[in-house]
Amino acid sequence: MRKKIVAGNWKMNLNLKEGKDLIERILTELPNLNEHNQVVLATPYLHLSQAIAQTQHTAFVSVAAQNCHHETSGAYTGEIAAPMLQNAGVQYVLIGHSERRAYNHEDNALLAAKTNAALANGLQVIFCCGEALEIRDAGTQNDFVGNQLKESLFHLDAAAMSNIEIAYEPIWAIGTGRTATAEQAQDMHQHIRQVINAQFGAAVAQNISILYGGSCKASNAVELFAGADVDGGLIGGAALIADDFLGIIKAMLSA
Repeated sequence: MRKKIVAGNWKMNLNLKEGKDLIERILTELPNLNEHNQVVLATPYLHLSQAIAQTQHTAFVSVAAQNCHHETSGAYTGEIAAPMLQNAGVQYVLIGHSERRAYNHEDNALLAAKTNAALANGLQVIFCCGEALEIRDAGTQNDFVGNQLKESLFHLDAAAMSNIEIAYEPIWAIGTGRTATAEQAQDMHQHIRQVINAQFGAAVAQNISILYGGSCKASNAVELFAGADVDGGLIGGAALIADDFLGIIKAMLSA
């Protein structure tokens, strides 16, 4: 049985006190989780040590970095390496978020190298993929997302894929005024699972968690998570509001 996961991506938000207060509130009201559920908090680097300290005694709650470098050390001012994250107690890392692809020009080859570095240092990878509005309007989204997976993950073996989760981000439904329906989310998640199945086999495909990352909030999480291939969410803005994030976690548990 694959895990249901809700991951909160704080992006570049919250000072230390605000972050501490948010985690404290979430942990205080957190529903009962079990080995089939996971909550992940992807915080800015500044918050990582504090977040790890706050969550270290709470089962099934983990901390993620929002990125890592593809090299393990060196003269890369402003970057952070996977061994540093692992040594600090970080368990997950986001790779290939749409904002990193767009603003930092990260391509599929670079994301393959980052994935390698993360896995080599014992980190669980949440690998992000997804298409922009013009690709969706052209009807080529399945080929586009499949190619992202192929070029960044298909060099791995089945054992390595057990340390990967996929997050599908319909970029066209984020801040555009257009909303992805639960059916559209399920269709893409099903396609992603079929692509994984074709490359790695049914065992890997059926055990990999695929998260939805397009404007998911407490009000639509139940409907989105009802999809057979939707295993939770990568949450942006709603992850900064305790009531909303807790509502999404509850939706995961009821799915």
